[in-house]
Amino acid sequence: MTARSIRVPAAAALAAALSIGAAACSNPGSGAAGNGTKDSAVVGIAYEPDSLSPLLGYGKDGNSKIFDGLLTFDDEMRLKPALAAELPKVGKDGRTYTYTLRQGVKFSDGKPFTSKDVVFTYMTILDKKTNNAAKTELDAIKDVKAAGDNTVVFTLKYPYAPFAERTVLPIAPEHVAGKQDVNTGAFTTKPVGTGPYVLSNWSKGEKLSFKSNPGYWGGEPKVKKFTMAIIKDDDVRATRLRTGDLDGAILPPNLAKTFKDEAGRKAYAAKSFDYRTVTLPTDNKVAGDTAVRRALDVAVDRQAMVDQILEGAGKPAYGPVPTDSPWFAKGTERKHDLNAAKKILDEAGWKPGKDGIRVKGGVRAAFPLWYLSGDKLRQDHALAYASDAKKAGVDIGTQAGTWEVIMPRMKQDAVLAGGGAPGDPDFDQYSLLQSALAGDGFNNMARYDNPAVDKALKEGRRSGEPAERKAAYDTVQRELVKNPGYTFLTHIDHLYVVDDKWTGLSTQIEPHDHGLASGPWWNVEDWTPKK
Repeated sequence: MTARSIRVPAAAALAAALSIGAAACSNPGSGAAGNGTKDSAVVGIAYEPDSLSPLLGYGKDGNSKIFDGLLTFDDEMRLKPALAAELPKVGKDGRTYTYTLRQGVKFSDGKPFTSKDVVFTYMTILDKKTNNAAKTELDAIKDVKAAGDNTVVFTLKYPYAPFAERTVLPIAPEHVAGKQDVNTGAFTTKPVGTGPYVLSNWSKGEKLSFKSNPGYWGGEPKVKKFTMAIIKDDDVRATRLRTGDLDGAILPPNLAKTFKDEAGRKAYAAKSFDYRTVTLPTDNKVAGDTAVRRALDVAVDRQAMVDQILEGAGKPAYGPVPTDSPWFAKGTERKHDLNAAKKILDEAGWKPGKDGIRVKGGVRAAFPLWYLSGDKLRQDHALAYASDAKKAGVDIGTQAGTWEVIMPRMKQDAVLAGGGAPGDPDFDQYSLLQSALAGDGFNNMARYDNPAVDKALKEGRRSGEPAERKAAYDTVQRELVKNPGYTFLTHIDHLYVVDDKWTGLSTQIEPHDHGLASGPWWNVEDWTPKK
């Protein structure tokens, strides 16, 4: 395949991912944002990564400022060459992908980039010893070989239609990362890449500072210094933007609107695959009951959440696939119907007790729901969900905690979770619903187990025929109506406010993990200061 671009479906499903919270930043910049210059920028984001190594998952969906992948996405989510000189040539059987590499590219330490670095990156990720929770995303790979310094050939176990999208994954240098412990070595915090920026400092919980790479193959960026201030609290982020400590920030709808029409600033709204959902653990006697799951699925008022919590910046979610996606199975929308919810519970033997909470076989219809401390958006979703559930006779107790507190409880307790990454439906649904991944970190958090779904997921990722794949993912979505292991609530638009000092800003369709790799600064290397 040698076409100039490969179009990614404008709205497909997502790859499940959750972000780890960070401490609020007390001094994100040195003085005013960007020190008053247009060749520097300081932006406020809510979270930071655990590691900066692509071998452990950093930047796997593209947009890493330190690294490049073989391919990358443009603003319309079309694939285009990056470290590859052109788009891959695909064998007739759909099982071989041949990449010709861009010549003359160097890592930021001056060493040349070659095909050996590509082979090293992919084979290291696939190694069982590597702690990369997303390695199942590369399950289709049978082998990766270098054919000289400038050619790499991937051989797949089966035709995997979206494979080219997987090759936006950043490439690590073998001469650096290959000499360290992949899981704990210095490369995880002091990376070396081919990207437009070089990490100059990482103050954990405070900021990530970058400087432009003068040897970048695409030309040195005009924004010479770029800083991501880690500010967990939404209100603090808005305040620091208003006082000039930040040049831009991601903000929730209620705070973004306070900057509306403010001189010298510009607002950006990015469509996203980002969803909020409630995990319903299979091992919980109440949340794992199919009748309770089905009742909660129709008891929840999703549109009210969009209107009141998101202030219209989003849409109802009925699964990981957004409703405006060509992969969405029409007819799987669930209307808010409290009477229907009560009827489902009545017929299943869940009868109201004296306090209005239902009971069956001596078991009270109650379970805890955890959300991430300090995340007001998750808190608001959790409270609204619990309120709707109580009207149906299900008592859900909301509790805040860090991931260190929440993770050990995920087998039995519900969690207000988030996920989403632009791309193929396989990217999200497999890791979210495949029973074999139950309990594997943040994969399949609900421990969902449905043989029909497992079969359809396998067919969807192994078929090269669009019609067969559509049928497979339709099956998954219809099975989720019959037995929803999660209650999907909303898909969320991401809102940003940025000082109007540069040209070239735009947004992409964004993943759940927003702010860090996404936002109007997804292409900061292309920004040009206004005169």
